[in-house]
Amino acid sequence: MSSIQQSMDKELTQLKQAVEFALDEAKRFGASAAEVSISKQTGISVSTRSGEIETLEFNRDGALGIAVYQGQQKGNASTSDLSKEAISRSVKAAVDISDVTSADPAAGLAPKELMATEIPDLDLFHPTNLEPQRFVSLASECEKIALSQPGIKASDGASVNSHYGVRVYGNTHGFIEGYPTSRHSLSCVLIAGEEQMQRDYAYSVAIDYNELRSAQSVADEAVAKTLSRLNSRKINTSQVPVIFDKNVASGLLGHFVMAISGGNLYRRSSFLLDSLGQAVFPKWLSIHEDPWLKKALGSSPFDNEGLQTQARDIITDGTLQTYLLTSYAARKMAMQPTGHAGGIHNWLVTNSALSQAELIKQMGTGLLVTELMGQGVNIVTGDYSRGAAGFWIENGEIAYPVHEITIAGNLKDIFQNIVAIGNDIDPTHAIRTGSILVDSMKIAGN
Repeated sequence: MSSIQQSMDKELTQLKQAVEFALDEAKRFGASAAEVSISKQTGISVSTRSGEIETLEFNRDGALGIAVYQGQQKGNASTSDLSKEAISRSVKAAVDISDVTSADPAAGLAPKELMATEIPDLDLFHPTNLEPQRFVSLASECEKIALSQPGIKASDGASVNSHYGVRVYGNTHGFIEGYPTSRHSLSCVLIAGEEQMQRDYAYSVAIDYNELRSAQSVADEAVAKTLSRLNSRKINTSQVPVIFDKNVASGLLGHFVMAISGGNLYRRSSFLLDSLGQAVFPKWLSIHEDPWLKKALGSSPFDNEGLQTQARDIITDGTLQTYLLTSYAARKMAMQPTGHAGGIHNWLVTNSALSQAELIKQMGTGLLVTELMGQGVNIVTGDYSRGAAGFWIENGEIAYPVHEITIAGNLKDIFQNIVAIGNDIDPTHAIRTGSILVDSMKIAGN
């Protein structure tokens, strides 16, 4: 067992004890129920620019947050000081706040019977030695490789991040559990061109440092993407098929996540209100969630309320099977919580077993979108309008890069008009989807 592993095991025990102490203090101060979350993280962040160190930051952070309930009255407090005295003061502050808040019928802990009873080892903890020079060398190497390529004008920086930590959650149902995690990343941003400069990037992220892509691989991708954008032009306004590259496709489906999340639903501010059991995607498309995938960034044995995460179908044959509900949203909607406090867990999206090149051939003429800009998405109505850049496609081949355009439509129509999804899946995304081909969208250009 490594020294980091031994240290983390000890820290996990200490944090569980701190959570237990906070919960005991909540009872002592008269709370009818309480929940505590606590986390500690250690890591390093390094960035270089043109071969020089730009930032080198080492951090060791920790914080405790507590919510107490007196009936349906709730109070919150937090502290970064994890001494018993500071925890006790924070608990007392939360109780004092709950004394003066209004009762909320939906407030309270998640149901006791839904608390996690199985805490599998999901292989989420792979820390590495945080010796700064190795990270400086990796970032510098990535930049050096990229800058040596013809056509690359400058670097906008390379960065390496490596962090590990532990999270513990507990409540007065008697639940106190936690687990350690790690996360590492390497990225490189480049600039090319003279009169018309273009910028693009590449990155790698992994739970295990040894599974990061090499500096050569990241640099090569960043170079290829940046150079491919040179001599971009505008296109005429049109209505054509659109392919969302895998790097932006997960964001497109992220709007679907928002639309079926409890907060938007109980406020009646979602374009998918009352859509449970309805067809929202084509019949061939399904989405399955698996929160217990080993070594996956979206994996977790329990959610932020201690609820057991579980495999479930989100979409079956195009039909919406479930909403994503915290316990609060579930009470608001007279439904059961789904274990999504804190987010989703590894969505596996049906693909059409086609490469992106094959999707392009299938499309024939249209737009391949590789970058999206702006926040022109209305979750209430589904109206979608965003700045975009990418490539114009003619006769099933990339013709030239394009920029300064806007793509628009309505998300209900966009989802229903998905024709195919590529097999170019990035397993590091919480939403594992390939490139998405949509039948038709409005393109605003010249």
